[in-house]
Amino acid sequence: MKATIVGGGIGGLAAAVAFHRRGWQVEVLERAPEFSEIGAGLSIQPNGLRALDEIGLGDAVRAGGLADPPAGIRRADGNWLVRNDVGDLRRRFGPWVVVHRAALVDLLVAALPADALRPGAEVHTVRADGSVVHSGGTSTADVVVGADGVRSVTRRSLWPDHPGPRYVGYTTWRFLAPPHPVDGSVEIWGRGERFGHVPMPDGRVYCYLMANAEAGSRTGLAALRDRFAHWHAPVPALLDSVSADAVLQHDTHELPELPTFVRGRVALLGDAAHAMTPNLGQGACQALEDAVTLATTVDSRGVGAGLAEYDRIRRPRTRMIVRRSRQAGAPAHWAAPLAAVRDVALPRLPAALFGRSITPAYTWEPAR
Repeated sequence: MKATIVGGGIGGLAAAVAFHRRGWQVEVLERAPEFSEIGAGLSIQPNGLRALDEIGLGDAVRAGGLADPPAGIRRADGNWLVRNDVGDLRRRFGPWVVVHRAALVDLLVAALPADALRPGAEVHTVRADGSVVHSGGTSTADVVVGADGVRSVTRRSLWPDHPGPRYVGYTTWRFLAPPHPVDGSVEIWGRGERFGHVPMPDGRVYCYLMANAEAGSRTGLAALRDRFAHWHAPVPALLDSVSADAVLQHDTHELPELPTFVRGRVALLGDAAHAMTPNLGQGACQALEDAVTLATTVDSRGVGAGLAEYDRIRRPRTRMIVRRSRQAGAPAHWAAPLAAVRDVALPRLPAALFGRSITPAYTWEPAR
């Protein structure tokens, strides 16, 4: 049996590893000239680690250094809006891990045979019969996995009448700052903008910023430093510690819901199926869940029944995560006077609210 995976990012490579471990022949088509990942840090939450355990890589990821759960949300002046019980979250759900995205890609690539990897293969068309037309010819497979991101060729090929990416109204910057003392994984909310910092095991700090903006607009580091200059420490220092070429900016998109993730012998996973806002940090974790679920259901039930079961399991769950992610981030982008109401209301909510709201995500168990 053969699986062809379109896209060599985290979700696609995880799917390839999952199928490979079950004895399938795999082929990964990646349009970039090499298998690598740009970006900064990545928080792998307990459900993502459980998915990595399923493909034998959980311990290798944990060996890079465990991390604490999110500590909470502050205002721009440093006062707490939401403060989580970090110890309780760790006891209930298990550890978090923070890695560089490229390090996780390297780990996944190393778990695959070299002849399974086909960089520089630009996919033109994917067909429901399991054939993929690309720059190197045509591949055929028992199962095709569309893991080619928010602007998926697979999705456009087989769901041509469904809308493409939808801009959610804010843009995102990411960078890795040199080692700097921070008080855990914290997000800071202003008026239509926010800043997050996450400590890495090696002392560096993964930082991200989001701000309301017109789609396609670009803001440089100097303007960001001015914009956040009066926020509480360590925000100004973290921005001052990096150079402009270390900061990545991308607009933030969602994909509208599909009626199914499956067409013929083809299944979508990760961002190609359910691109979501980054507010819960669940994008990569959901792609990992997709990958191991797909390989399990197809290998154990056969292609037709397995794809149907994958769709039955994954579509409602990812729809719920997409919705919760959108809701979780919306208050950060409110302007006055709603933001003022938010700042009064949030500190009065129960301290355990975060843990209760995220329980359905963190307690995921693999399909058997």
